[in-house]
Amino acid sequence: MNIPAKIQFILLLCSTWALNSHAQNKDRQMEKLIKKNMMFAAHQYKLLAKNTPADKMPRNFSEEKQTLETSNTSWWTSGFFPGSLWFIYEYTRDSSIKLEAEKRLAILEKEKYHSSDHDLGFMIFNSFGNAFRITGEPKYKNTIITAAETLAKRYRPSIRAMQSWNAGNGFAAPVIIDNMMNLELMCWSADEIREPLFKIIAITHANTSLREFYRSDYSAYHVVDFDLEKGKVRAKLTAQGSHPESAWARGQSWGLYGFTMMYRYTQEKSYVDHARKIARFILDHPRLPKDKIPYWDYDAKDIPNTYRDVSAAAILASALLELARYVEADERAEYLHVARTILINLSGKKYRSKKAGNGGFLLRHSVGALPYQSEVDVSVTYADYYFLEALMRYKNWLDQ
Repeated sequence: MNIPAKIQFILLLCSTWALNSHAQNKDRQMEKLIKKNMMFAAHQYKLLAKNTPADKMPRNFSEEKQTLETSNTSWWTSGFFPGSLWFIYEYTRDSSIKLEAEKRLAILEKEKYHSSDHDLGFMIFNSFGNAFRITGEPKYKNTIITAAETLAKRYRPSIRAMQSWNAGNGFAAPVIIDNMMNLELMCWSADEIREPLFKIIAITHANTSLREFYRSDYSAYHVVDFDLEKGKVRAKLTAQGSHPESAWARGQSWGLYGFTMMYRYTQEKSYVDHARKIARFILDHPRLPKDKIPYWDYDAKDIPNTYRDVSAAAILASALLELARYVEADERAEYLHVARTILINLSGKKYRSKKAGNGGFLLRHSVGALPYQSEVDVSVTYADYYFLEALMRYKNWLDQ
């Protein structure tokens, strides 16, 4: 049957209108979800600030024990609480949140000289970086640059990488996949003060990580231990995963996020190509649950009767929202859909805290280091941080 051209045109218009209307409804739903979460975060983080001594940072909360654990500013997660406060302030413009963020930065600033491990990106860039981006205050920039100078000292020319941990506990010169996250501190600082050495270090480290950490299926080892004298790999293993050849969930998310970020700073095609392959490993994995909240290790032996890791999901969502900017339409739509699914599910009763619950943390059910029975099935600051970052990144998609 031949349909007259006029009727075909009308049908096409109706179909287009229906699709646009559906997309607009989804956008409105996400706008409401983002607003609801950010207002919830403002309430929760005021409570968390009240519960945390002025000279400490919150670290985790055990729902089972109803206990809050805090840390000194030298602990690797110390930057996430003030960093999250800045995200909340950016959305709400609540002056009391800003004041709390400033107080926490004041006790954290000394860590710009922290030289005992690689975590300065987490500690300083996620906190002072957000502060400078939002306020433009030069003092925050100066702290970031000093931190980059400190971190550069962990670069080891013989292995073409920054050493993550000091030698000990059977390690000679360990580098961990998490270290990809600290490269943003180096790249940003290099661009800000036109110091090419910082970016050269970051690029060299990323290239070593791409070459040494990844298996043929694009899953990553957690730890690669090097011989500094010979400049060669001693062992590839894990510290927080299920076993040496397993795919520790948070490590896969760290890698995806890190290589995507490195593409932003360098436009080096090999980085975005590698990030896309990591994304395929994660999204096509037969043991990735339907709600897209990973188990703590993709190769954990007792799946499905084991723990989820909400922190791995939050990092994954944030990484996909950036990676979506660098790919073609079909791939972009998939990444945005998965990120949206994660954010919706993290906002539900299963994973989000009740109001005034969990000491003020936002999300439940993260896993720090299960082999050491450390921070198992608790709330952690870095899950909250990347959840908030992902919400703001999704907002940016809606606003453009």
